[in-house]
Amino acid sequence: MEIDLSKPILDRNERLAAENRARFDEAGVFVLDLMASPGAGKTSTILATIAALRERYSIAVIEGDIASRVDAEKVAAHGIPAVQINTGGACHLESDMIKRAIDALDLAALDLIIIENVGNLVCPTDFNLGEDAKVMILSVPEGHDKPYKYPGIFQVSEAIILNKVDTMPVFDFDEAEFTSVVKSLNPGAPIFRMAATKGDGVAAWAEWLAARIDAVKTAAGERA
Repeated sequence: MEIDLSKPILDRNERLAAENRARFDEAGVFVLDLMASPGAGKTSTILATIAALRERYSIAVIEGDIASRVDAEKVAAHGIPAVQINTGGACHLESDMIKRAIDALDLAALDLIIIENVGNLVCPTDFNLGEDAKVMILSVPEGHDKPYKYPGIFQVSEAIILNKVDTMPVFDFDEAEFTSVVKSLNPGAPIFRMAATKGDGVAAWAEWLAARIDAVKTAAGERA
């Protein structure tokens, strides 16, 4: 006999994720689950996204880390509401953590919540948080072979951000091979080339995200 100990955890997570989803739908807020390995540039991408969209939308950020408030403080310094979740060792966020975090936010006043998941290319793929979309970031220094090694995260992501493209000349990164493998795993996912700290490529990503936010707001208006 084989006992799957993960099933009760995932079942509970799905139930709470559905509750989160209902709250997000009622408020008409778009929720983005941003995933990446440590050092890929999640926080810099979030800050670049905020700079591109803050005049159009009301934004909040939920920061997930094993420990510390460093990233939340960076976001809050830009005048954006930020809620810190410290997992105490867990390698991913779960829907109950998000449920507690959104209790600290005024959902009705928001258009976009960006969740910065814990730096990991495996665990976050299995946990639904109630989000509208999962997006992953890969940075050039990590190498073009990551889709071979971690196919799951590329398959569940609705878009891929290739960050730190300005470092391409320094690293042995085969962009054509990377693109080919990603497209074989997830043909419909756009790939956004970006150097977040310099602002390069941010506009195309921001417009894709804006279209998704507007669609959610429209749907909420039609339900009201």
